[in-house]
Amino acid sequence: MTGEAQENDQHMPRQVNIEHAVRSFGLLREYFAGAIAVDLDTRITWIDKRYRELLKLDAEFDPIGLSVEQVIPHSLLRRVVQTGRPILLDIMDFDDRQFVVCRIPLKDEQGNVEGAIGFVFYDNVDYLAPILDKFAALQRQLSRAQAALTRERQTKYTLSSFVGNSGTVRELKAMVRRFALRDGAVLIEGETGTGKELLAHAMHQQSDRAEGPFVAVNVAAIPEALLEAEFFGVAPGAFTGADRKPRKGKFELAHGGTLFLDEIGDMPAALQAKLLRALQEGEIEALGSNTVKKVDVRIIAATSQNLSERLADKSFRSDLYYRIAVLTIHVPPLRERLDDIEVIATTLLEQIPGQEGQTGWILAADAVECLARHDWPGNVRELRNVLERAAAMAPEDSIDGALIGRALPQLRGRGSSTAPGLSGRIAEAERQALIDAIAAANGSKSAAARHLGISRSQFYEKAKRHNL
Repeated sequence: MTGEAQENDQHMPRQVNIEHAVRSFGLLREYFAGAIAVDLDTRITWIDKRYRELLKLDAEFDPIGLSVEQVIPHSLLRRVVQTGRPILLDIMDFDDRQFVVCRIPLKDEQGNVEGAIGFVFYDNVDYLAPILDKFAALQRQLSRAQAALTRERQTKYTLSSFVGNSGTVRELKAMVRRFALRDGAVLIEGETGTGKELLAHAMHQQSDRAEGPFVAVNVAAIPEALLEAEFFGVAPGAFTGADRKPRKGKFELAHGGTLFLDEIGDMPAALQAKLLRALQEGEIEALGSNTVKKVDVRIIAATSQNLSERLADKSFRSDLYYRIAVLTIHVPPLRERLDDIEVIATTLLEQIPGQEGQTGWILAADAVECLARHDWPGNVRELRNVLERAAAMAPEDSIDGALIGRALPQLRGRGSSTAPGLSGRIAEAERQALIDAIAAANGSKSAAARHLGISRSQFYEKAKRHNL
């Protein structure tokens, strides 16, 4: 073959058995309004008369040998050839019109792709108006759901949400601001109800990851058998009854943002090892999958336990501790910052609805004195509970010391000759059982729950009810 012949050959489309392909779809001819075929290089090898008329091609124009995009700019036949996968139904724009089309790969006897064929079913999408309207409505619903989910994964609190004017609080806030500018893992220690999650939100909000998601997980509230799936996700069909679609875990959901692990001290030993690997390698593997995914997540962990004691009895891994405690914050209990109790109580009352027409609550001076005499084992969470109870009992918009005295569980019934009822005795017995179990388990709530024969989620629900 001469050089000139070779050059001409390079511009000719590779031959595909179009007659066989069209004959195979002959029964469908009355259902489509035009057809086109391309070779392995997506050069047009054949186009029928009806498609030429739809495209309004000049009678003298010969498209054979041209790239399909030169004739049909929005064609996806190239994608079909490259992937070997059909696009069975699509809407294609052409000038100011829209075509309903189908695209199918053409393969040889060995299954190798040698081209593709495309069909136009309709040149007027009005036929599909009901389906398109339904699709558009579903798209709008999906967009709204995604927007709502995005809002949920944003931070709910800022540093100003942590109320207080004492020197202790000012120092704490300064530390949070400094740590927010770094990207190391943070461990927040403090009793239950002190505002650890609030500070985690605030730290994320002031960090370079503020535009990314904030995903929170209460380790103690999830059954142990589900924790791995919750953290790392589940591959399709990973176990009997598993969804056919992959389910993302919290690590993947938090990619590019912050993952907050509340009550990390209750994490089972087996999961501690997997969490450590995820933090060290920056990658996760979904349950039932062999695929490793890279993740970029900042960890903020919190605990109400003394992790030093957990390290000593080896119920918490020391290597994991040093990985999550790069930066540590201790949140003081409310009893150590009673100077803030008036401003905290006032702020909380602003969030408690009053009676119809009421402009706000008035906290009397003797009420503040009464609040300051309490030791607050449940911290700010308990304070809110007491204020809500007092507000519910208040005949008007003023809350005085007498109302607070009645609302405080430890003071209720004092000076009264009436013995507590059966429900009160049962509640006190349950509260004491919880306290004894926590003490016997050296602060481990998982161990305390096992000691009482209840689940961790039940334990936490009861502990919250009794302000522990």
